[in-house]
Amino acid sequence: MNTVDASEHYELGATDLAPSLLTIILDTNPHAWAALEDSLPLSKAVANILVFINAHLACNYANEVAVVASHSQKAAWLYPLSSYKGESADRDGDVSMNAPNGGTPATQTNKYRPFRLVEEQVNRNLKDLLDSTSSEDLRGNTSTMLAGALTLALSNINRRTIAWAEEHGGADLKDTAGEGGTGSGTAPSNRYAADDNDERLQSRILIVSVSGSGDSAHQYIPVMNSIFACQRLHIPIDVCKLSGDAVFLQQACDATKGVYMALSEPRGLLQYLMMAFLPDQRSRRHLVLPTRVDVDFRAACFCHRRVVDVGFVCSICLSIFCEPPPGNICLTCGTSLDPGDYGVKPALLPRKKKKKKRVNGASAAGTPMSTPTPGP
Repeated sequence: MNTVDASEHYELGATDLAPSLLTIILDTNPHAWAALEDSLPLSKAVANILVFINAHLACNYANEVAVVASHSQKAAWLYPLSSYKGESADRDGDVSMNAPNGGTPATQTNKYRPFRLVEEQVNRNLKDLLDSTSSEDLRGNTSTMLAGALTLALSNINRRTIAWAEEHGGADLKDTAGEGGTGSGTAPSNRYAADDNDERLQSRILIVSVSGSGDSAHQYIPVMNSIFACQRLHIPIDVCKLSGDAVFLQQACDATKGVYMALSEPRGLLQYLMMAFLPDQRSRRHLVLPTRVDVDFRAACFCHRRVVDVGFVCSICLSIFCEPPPGNICLTCGTSLDPGDYGVKPALLPRKKKKKKRVNGASAAGTPMSTPTPGP
């Protein structure tokens, strides 16, 4: 027993797991929310999302969250903001404890500070976004800026991952993107095999969508580019569809191994968020997740942004067209295309008349004979 060093029993053999970064993209399309006013108003949906955010932050004290609004004319940050109106930001990025009126309100003294900051910033910034939307912005524009919101989310994930890796010595996105043979864009065989490296910041995106699939068809190219970027970086995209169905969001969840749920009853939003979208990548390895097998893999054409079943594909840049482009020139790369004989009407040859055969000088059908008149 004298040869045993007792200090070995007090060495830490395992380190704390890396925190999780949840980025929520909230679809704030006024036209779509007006259709859901009777079943689920926007204010009630935001309240349920804030409870879901608090549950995510309570799972780990180091967890982070970001909220992006996908509005009709732009994509804007709801949380976090460096220059927050309610509290002044320090040089290090922390928010001071000074309230706008010189002190903390009495109703907020017993609330956990991260919960209070998220609630105040999201409500205030969402109100400012809706107040800044004019009638001219909504007139003739029923779409939502999903591509811009995904770009903001990916930029923030890249920035936070690099900063966390520099502070804690973990792996960043560049290290994990080339592992497992995924540099060519192929997905790993295991559902979450690429996330076995728990040293980097675990990031995922949740899209709360209310717009239809036709509203985002004109953003097909930037949306698919964002999906491919998430697929290569092993960032799952989860979608909570509150109304209708979306073709591109189904493809996003299928490509990034995320969870897609189209709610038939949006009144139970909080229950769906807590049960299906709260677990992170590490927890999902041990859970049975809701899956979707009937994914619509149709694409949108690059000329009219219409979802097509059959189209024409450029052999150089793989652009999709619902019909041959003008002048048979690819609208993306300018390559001269050869559609062949498409659209050419077939030449109609005159039909030859067949001569009827005659038997003993009479036609084969014979000459009709008159019926004899019966006698008296």
